[in-house]
Amino acid sequence: MTDFYFGLDTFGNMSLDDSGKPQSAAQVIRDVLAQGQLADRLGLNNFNIGEHHRDDFAVTAPDTILAGLATTTSNITLGTGVTVLSSEDPVRVYQRFATIDALSNGRVQITAGRGSFIESFPLFGYELSDYNELFEQKLELLVELLKEGPVTWSGTMRAGLKNQEVYPKTEGGKIPLRVGVGGSPESVIRAARLEIPMALAIIGGDPARFEPFARLYRESLVKLGVDQLPVSIHSPGHIAETDEQAIDEAWPGYEASFGKIGKERGWAPTTKEHFLTEVNHGSMYVGSPETVANKIAYALSSVGANRFDLKYDMGPLPHSKLVKSIELYATEVVPRVRKLLEAQ
Repeated sequence: MTDFYFGLDTFGNMSLDDSGKPQSAAQVIRDVLAQGQLADRLGLNNFNIGEHHRDDFAVTAPDTILAGLATTTSNITLGTGVTVLSSEDPVRVYQRFATIDALSNGRVQITAGRGSFIESFPLFGYELSDYNELFEQKLELLVELLKEGPVTWSGTMRAGLKNQEVYPKTEGGKIPLRVGVGGSPESVIRAARLEIPMALAIIGGDPARFEPFARLYRESLVKLGVDQLPVSIHSPGHIAETDEQAIDEAWPGYEASFGKIGKERGWAPTTKEHFLTEVNHGSMYVGSPETVANKIAYALSSVGANRFDLKYDMGPLPHSKLVKSIELYATEVVPRVRKLLEAQ
């Protein structure tokens, strides 16, 4: 029988209080810490924090918050969603997460990705024209570093290493790594070649359309003679007592967040019709526990994944509504999903 895992993702969206007043970045960061602690108490498997460098997100250094969670949680696996590796130094990524691994007694995981925004490139002195090469080379180096032996590596995007030891070593000997994939065949094949579990970011449309990518990943592993590795799904959503309440709560934040992003990128204005189409037929998990559970079970089955991470902050939602969504996800949605999958 397949083991299924259920987690949460947050980008630390700048939020409002219950009266509609904007919260400070400091308060949002404290709220993210509280949300991770709640996820641990409720028995969820994973809690992942994203990295952004914009004024609509509070979290630029997820590993710092994860270090705080490492000493204030007991069981939950703590990870990133994602570490923007293209503009990071893989050696420092390893060192920071090896430290969090020690603080958490081995409950840390890295999810490496390109990220969905480009602000980190000029901020840290990288050229956007090197987008592909930066990620390719740094991912290969991180894979070598995580083996925790002497590293010999050379590339064009960073100084090489020759028989270099990197410290501290972890007690378990290896930090788990995933790679975030948005849906390109090249990224899927790279994940298989480097023997990294794949996390599919499915943020629109029928999740079943990603099944070919999961199949390509599995077929690539077979061709490489590598044992099968897990596939997980990351998708946005919000849960309330009823479908109507969840939609009413989620839509204003979605409109504010995606409206701003769309304007920056030259997209057509965000409409409620589009939002409802994604809620009813796509990869937006907004609704009552029963509605969301049915959608998650369908997504996992259609893709062939064994892990689902709900990106639970959809724009500037108040902390109180995020807490309620987390509680419903852990206590009502996840048990329903497990029963639905067991019955298949």
